[in-house]
Amino acid sequence: MSLPRCALLWARLPARGRAGHRAAVCSALRAHVDSLPGALGRVSAVASASASSSASGGSKAPNTSLFVPLTVKPQGPSADGDVGAELTRPLDKNEVKKILDKFYKRKEIQKLGADYGLDARLFHQAFISFRNYIMQSHSLDVDVHIILNDICFSAAHVDDLFPFFLRHAKQIFPVLECKDDLRKISDLRIPPNWYPEARAIQRKIIFHSGPTNSGKTYHAIQKYLSAKSGVYCGPLKLLAHEIFEKSNAAGVPCDLVTGEERVTVEPDGKQAAHVACTVEMCSVTTPYEVAVIDEIQMIKDPARGWAWTRALLGLCAEEIHLCGESAAIDLVTELMYTTGEEVEVRNYKRLTPISVLDHALESLDNLRPGDCIVCFSKNDIYSVSRQIEILGLESAVIYGSLPPGTKLAQAKKFNDPDDPCKILVATDAIGMGLNLSIRRIIFYSLIKPTINEKGEREIEPITTSQALQIAGRAGRFSSKYKEGEVTTMNREDLSLLKDILNRRVDPIKAAGLHPTAEQIEMFAYHLPDTTLSNLIDIFVDFSQVDGQYFVCNMDDFKFSAELIQHIPLSLRVRYVFCTAPINKKQPFVCSSLLQFARQYSRNEPLTFSWLRRYIKWPLLPPKNIKDLMDLEAVHDVLDLYLWLSYRFIDMFPDASLIRDLQKELDGIIQDGVHNITKLIKISESHKLLNLESLSAENRSRLAGTLKSQARRMRGTKTVGSKAAEPPAPTAGEKSLASRLVQQGLLSAAMLKQLEKEWLTQRTEHGKERVEPETPSKGTRRKKKEPDSD
Repeated sequence: MSLPRCALLWARLPARGRAGHRAAVCSALRAHVDSLPGALGRVSAVASASASSSASGGSKAPNTSLFVPLTVKPQGPSADGDVGAELTRPLDKNEVKKILDKFYKRKEIQKLGADYGLDARLFHQAFISFRNYIMQSHSLDVDVHIILNDICFSAAHVDDLFPFFLRHAKQIFPVLECKDDLRKISDLRIPPNWYPEARAIQRKIIFHSGPTNSGKTYHAIQKYLSAKSGVYCGPLKLLAHEIFEKSNAAGVPCDLVTGEERVTVEPDGKQAAHVACTVEMCSVTTPYEVAVIDEIQMIKDPARGWAWTRALLGLCAEEIHLCGESAAIDLVTELMYTTGEEVEVRNYKRLTPISVLDHALESLDNLRPGDCIVCFSKNDIYSVSRQIEILGLESAVIYGSLPPGTKLAQAKKFNDPDDPCKILVATDAIGMGLNLSIRRIIFYSLIKPTINEKGEREIEPITTSQALQIAGRAGRFSSKYKEGEVTTMNREDLSLLKDILNRRVDPIKAAGLHPTAEQIEMFAYHLPDTTLSNLIDIFVDFSQVDGQYFVCNMDDFKFSAELIQHIPLSLRVRYVFCTAPINKKQPFVCSSLLQFARQYSRNEPLTFSWLRRYIKWPLLPPKNIKDLMDLEAVHDVLDLYLWLSYRFIDMFPDASLIRDLQKELDGIIQDGVHNITKLIKISESHKLLNLESLSAENRSRLAGTLKSQARRMRGTKTVGSKAAEPPAPTAGEKSLASRLVQQGLLSAAMLKQLEKEWLTQRTEHGKERVEPETPSKGTRRKKKEPDSD
């Protein structure tokens, strides 16, 4: 090629990339005269230097399975033509393919890639993308074209492709380019430094340690009420409401702040000096005289522990009173050592005695007023409630997904001495936030499904901490029962319960942490094309924590992030939507989060009238258990609206109207729960509810009873297809009918109806035989349906 032609092509290079192309072309031209080993040696030297500097940080190797490759599209025809081809010659694609395959198979290249962070998986993915880019592009960058041409003519070595391959690898895996920056952003080793306002004062830390019903929280609240200003941080909305009401009743003006609610008591809307809040909502910039952090042992919670860590390290209060189990004392002392603050421990003993009985309940016939049966599934709740109703007793029901108002209504019903309801059926939701007058706690089961730190579902016996928390609800100081009792439903569980309660509670080893929105935004700046869910995965993988902390499980956050990933939102808005508390087991709640995000992205405000149409208001009272669960889901959707309304007030403008709507819905749910046994009965009769609450032993015992009874019936059949009446039960043996009634499989009304039909048919036929005639069945349905409804 003539020199003038080369100069002309040089001038046609784009101005913005000319300097880079010029350097690249010069580098490629120098490769013609450089010896091959020398070129590879220079690349290896650079790699070694980079690897040594990277290794000097001492960081753990990242989990490269989290690196999602980006797509780099092949280049189409250029308006300036194929400059590389004009400077050299057009490439033979077959030759290029052979060169690329040889490049991929070289052990030296694979080792070089590993030095730059390309393990076998990343190296393979990067090569496939690089080869597709080379083979499918109409025109390549000049530097790539020239080096490939030189390799074809043996003027360069195949290893000289590595810099261009690495450049492409960093395009599809941008994490490789900024690993050091990402590690700095996700360095979580010194959390106390995140709160400069708290570090600017010398705080007094007082730990009130003791079991349930020991008065530890009472003493902390007394200090809170007597202070000039204070903040109470509780684990539940119910507890925040309780302190809010108690404080105002004592003449201490107190505001309420939860995720879904803001209540100011001052007439002019000015903030009061005292505030009761859920722990996630506490301010770490407002100065207080006294702060109370309740249930401090929840600092170890796999999902919410970060909120207690933030409150402990960040609250700007002269005195901080911690209430909780003794298992948290050592960890709190260690954490406060890093802030230069000492911990004063005050130990409390239980105010009323509690004893574990030597006998199990075994039968619901043995229930007494003041009993509480604790179940760990809704099916058990429904089954036990149904059986209690069959016995002619009335029970209150409390479980986690009920609205707070309904829980309080059921607690009031159970506590009321004038109410005929004397039995409570509940989940471990009674462990916190409710004042209940319980004499005896009965564990229906000791197995509870849980989610561990890795987000994995486990079915294990309850922990000692959980058992003590629940058992401690019996015989509370403020109730009419001054002594508490604990036992199990099944005899075989009693020894295990005693073993669990007698175990020493393991000391808490670490406190939870959570990435902030600012940290995720900085990650996104370096990885702009990465999804939020993937950003979280990479952040957690890159994060560095010392032995006193752990990164909380973020599966719920990631679930929401993946749910709304396709909706165009800014990163900060997307982050807020993903932190909204939702029950991902409720399809309607999940679809509502999606719909709310979609409306927001369209800049369409979610008004009161829009939401009424969306939830199909007005809603009817529940006719069965499914209807009740649907109403609970709608209540959660209204909670979601209120939560978002405090973050995006312009787009969720009708919070006060929605709150009134929610109170009306709460009343409908309360009525449904009040009649829950009727709803269970209807659901069973329409096969809408499959109660799998009996233990394996009880189910096998029931099956054995039915089989033996069936064998007895078959053995009494006489010749001529005449069936004799079953023998009367022996002394001490209940009849089949009475057992079925007791176990909830047959109601007293159904038994009377069957007896009536039996007598009618005997009269009509004059013999002991029931003919399976259709009219008879039809008559039975007509008589049964009104009773069921």
